[in-house]
Amino acid sequence: MRFMMLMIPKGYESAKPGAMPSAEAVAAMMKYNEELQKAGVLVGLDGLHPPSMGARVSFVGGKAKVTDGPFIEAKEVLGGYWMINVTSKEEAVAWAMRCPASENEVIEIRQVQEMEDFPEDVQKAAEGFSEMRAAAKNRGK
Repeated sequence: MRFMMLMIPKGYESAKPGAMPSAEAVAAMMKYNEELQKAGVLVGLDGLHPPSMGARVSFVGGKAKVTDGPFIEAKEVLGGYWMINVTSKEEAVAWAMRCPASENEVIEIRQVQEMEDFPEDVQKAAEGFSEMRAAAKNRGK
């Protein structure tokens, strides 16, 4: 089962463009990332720039509307993620509990929907998704 562990740092929603973590925090996180990798459960991971450098596209009345960050109404924002492949939600929780996160960080754990989780009609409507995902993964290398 694949799970995303989503890092939600408190206060990151108002971080200035270019805000970076300390070298000490990155070193501790790298040790954790190496543990995930050595255990063979790490599928992918990335950190994200603050919302002040991003944009949101909403759809009102059938028209796309772009709002540049920061997003005043945001209470929680994503700071980064890990994609892991483990046998259960409990195992994903156990890995999240080992993270060297600070008091200002929360990790949300979400299981990835696999094609076999969907009813047959949805699987049929999504024909070609697996190939699309594989092609996108190859472009990201």
